[in-house]
Amino acid sequence: MVLNSKLRTWLTILGIVIGVAAVVAIISMSESMQEAVNAQLSELGGDVITISPGFSRGSAMFGMGPEGGKGPGGPGGSGGPTPPGEPIEEAELSKKDLQVLKGMPDVTLIDTNIRGSVEISYLGKKGTASVIGVDQKVWSKITTDNIKDGRMLDSADQNVIVLGETLSSSFFDRPVGINKMITIANRTFRVVGILDDESNSIYMPIQAAYQVINNKKNGKYDTLFVKIKNEDQLDAVMMKIERKLMTSRHVTKDDKDFTIISSKKMQQRRAEMINSMNTFLLAIAAISLIVGSVGIANTMLTSVLEKTKEIGIMKAIGARNNDILFIFLFNATLIGLIGGIIGIFIGVVLSHFLPALMGDAPVTDVTVSSNSIIIALFVSVTVGILAGIVPAYQASKLRPVDALRYE
Repeated sequence: MVLNSKLRTWLTILGIVIGVAAVVAIISMSESMQEAVNAQLSELGGDVITISPGFSRGSAMFGMGPEGGKGPGGPGGSGGPTPPGEPIEEAELSKKDLQVLKGMPDVTLIDTNIRGSVEISYLGKKGTASVIGVDQKVWSKITTDNIKDGRMLDSADQNVIVLGETLSSSFFDRPVGINKMITIANRTFRVVGILDDESNSIYMPIQAAYQVINNKKNGKYDTLFVKIKNEDQLDAVMMKIERKLMTSRHVTKDDKDFTIISSKKMQQRRAEMINSMNTFLLAIAAISLIVGSVGIANTMLTSVLEKTKEIGIMKAIGARNNDILFIFLFNATLIGLIGGIIGIFIGVVLSHFLPALMGDAPVTDVTVSSNSIIIALFVSVTVGILAGIVPAYQASKLRPVDALRYE
């Protein structure tokens, strides 16, 4: 029956292929993105709070930082990009805020950060890189970044720096190794460490950063990273810090001029956004499958009309209703199965191209799980069966006399 109407059958299968391919690609992408977000969450300091100047009056979806960093002192560690809504209020974090936080018993460590873009050069090659000034006494204790080569900054360091791995390996014509000298804003610094990350950032003691970054006043900070004693009390401590800073800065909820958020909460919000997006895409894929099921039903109903006389002959020579029901149901199931297999293959191929199309996705490669393949195959076969039930039932109930007289 399928072979007798090849063009119509393949057009019907195409509807199933599109839906199944979309389901496989979206489920695979969703699982890979969720795994990537969970991995980032496990790497983040759940006991670290980020405080940055300015507060948006509009609603926002917090993502990663402006440079895509993942933790305290890392690129983008200042608490995320400017959210949509009303403009951020201009404000500054100062030593006064630092003293308020140091006086809180729930706080164990505070890292002060400033950042800016600075001209750098190495072996005659010049460029611009992001320089991040950190409190070298606590940075190694609070950051979630790991050292790939060399060491972290320590309390006695002055004219030394730690580089992001990408800057070290590919920013200049030649890789920058440990103990090499880099010129930053006409000052020479020695490399003591290289991070195991993918950043183009340079980390240095904050007092040295004040001297190389323009328009940065000593005692003013771009970000404060606060490590608390008990991660289980994160929300309560965040509320305490917010109240303390509001009192110290003489602001209220209506004119608050600072933002406080934890790294984990930023990632959790991002995970929620990813889940919402995947749900929407799966709904679109489901619509494709519904359209495909309608196509199968239409094909089978047409086959019943075309094969009415053949059905009458089969019944006249002894075929039972269940036999006719099985034949038509088998054909519908076969269409769903073939569409599912082809759709799975296309979905696997498509899933590897999705990360390139989604530039901000936290995943660079997608792994197609056996679960997504099983789900897609089950759905395609189920769609075929459900779409073929009514036509198969109608075919099985045809009276032999009426079927034989049908023209």
